[in-house]
Amino acid sequence: MHEQATIRCLVVDDEPPAREIIKQYITDTPMLQLCGECGNAIQAIGFLQQHEIDLIFLDIRMPQLSGTDFLKTLSHPPKVIFTTAHPEYALEGYELDAMDYLLKPIRFDRFLKAVNKAYQQTALRNSQERPTVEPEKKDAFVYFRADRKMMKVMLSDILYIESMKDYVKVVTGNETIITKQSISSVEAMLPEQKFIRTHRSFIVSAAAIHSFTSELINVGKTEIPIGKLYRQQVLKTLA
Repeated sequence: MHEQATIRCLVVDDEPPAREIIKQYITDTPMLQLCGECGNAIQAIGFLQQHEIDLIFLDIRMPQLSGTDFLKTLSHPPKVIFTTAHPEYALEGYELDAMDYLLKPIRFDRFLKAVNKAYQQTALRNSQERPTVEPEKKDAFVYFRADRKMMKVMLSDILYIESMKDYVKVVTGNETIITKQSISSVEAMLPEQKFIRTHRSFIVSAAAIHSFTSELINVGKTEIPIGKLYRQQVLKTLA
């Protein structure tokens, strides 16, 4: 059985309600572990001296020391996802090599997209640190929120994904999962070399495609349309 990487998290925000939201999101996400919270960057400096952290959810506009200035003081900073109500700081955040930039109020699906990105990098780092593990045999997966719980779905099990207005239907070989999430946010969670956006309402696993024409893709007995806007890229990918 492969070991699942756990991401140790710290929440740094001067607003208690904002910290509570992120803490609840972390609690609801199985691969995350909440290790602490700080109300300002000065407290966070002391916390990092005493604890090993993989990922900081970091507010930017804080008293005494901003999140960006705090990050610049760290010689070997953990991964950072900025959380802020001020979009004008986005460019500076990315220049500091932040994993992602979440704009308040933060939706859970957007939070999960950022976390999946961090998880994939953490899993890659761990596999590189453990040479006895064969990375090719490690099954990648993502989490979807459904039925008031987080459901782990192996990427290799996904056949296709269909948009249904504010929800998406994730169809695997064994089950169908309905989750409140946009298809674009799901697309961002998936490796583009293994999944193909064929239509504004469909994403298909390349490995699950049995046959195709210029207008349709067959996944088992299911026919999935190829949209006009996507046709050229889809056919180029499948050629």
